[in-house]
Amino acid sequence: MSFLLLIALIAIAYFAWRIVDQLPDIVYRMSEIQRDLADLRRHLMESAPDAASASAEAAAKDESA
Repeated sequence: MSFLLLIALIAIAYFAWRIVDQLPDIVYRMSEIQRDLADLRRHLMESAPDAASASAEAAAKDESA
């Protein structure tokens, strides 16, 4: 029974090590996605300033009501 627990502990440690080993790549990719989304949002706001200002004014009115 203790042998099976040892094998299970080794398997858990291995998978945890593999996950932690991938974390820097995941964080980098997430930051790249976030930056790309911010660029897309900025381009959308620049291409349609009237719609963006109208939606911002509507949101401000909703908050004050």
